[in-house]
Amino acid sequence: MDRQPTLVGNLIEMRPLAEADWDGLFAVAGDKELWALHPVHTRWQEPVFRAMFAEALAEGGALVAVERATGRIIGSSQYRGYRPENGGSVEVGWSFIARSHWGGEYNREMKRLMLAYALRFVERARFRVGENNLRSRRAMEKIGGRLTDAVEVVQGPEGPITHVTYEITREGFATGPLSS
Repeated sequence: MDRQPTLVGNLIEMRPLAEADWDGLFAVAGDKELWALHPVHTRWQEPVFRAMFAEALAEGGALVAVERATGRIIGSSQYRGYRPENGGSVEVGWSFIARSHWGGEYNREMKRLMLAYALRFVERARFRVGENNLRSRRAMEKIGGRLTDAVEVVQGPEGPITHVTYEITREGFATGPLSS
């Protein structure tokens, strides 16, 4: 599975993140309200986001979302934790989208494009979501994510962060709300 494909939808194009995307992506990520419910709610700060951006470039698997109508960067998402064994799985996450594009077709298309691509290679896509990030948890449920029993606690910059895990299987995607 190539974790940095180019995926084209009606509204957005997802393409590999590049160093040259810094200004456009930070223009989105620098919005303090974007991160208000996120476990690392300081990601709007330039040094904090710069570290996330550098990690995304180093890890590979990072995609930038470009609005096709304007050519403007509106967000990002990543494929990580690719595990090809036993039917395979990959994590889809580290996703964010400009608040001007919340709650509608753009985020849905981003997830649909990424899932349709990934589920050609693996049986399931995993999503780690901050336990208290209710906006992201509702969004996962709206796109057909199933809450699993998997919980992970990691050390964040301000203390421990508990993540819950959702998953979408190939079969669930084929019959779920993002299938068309």
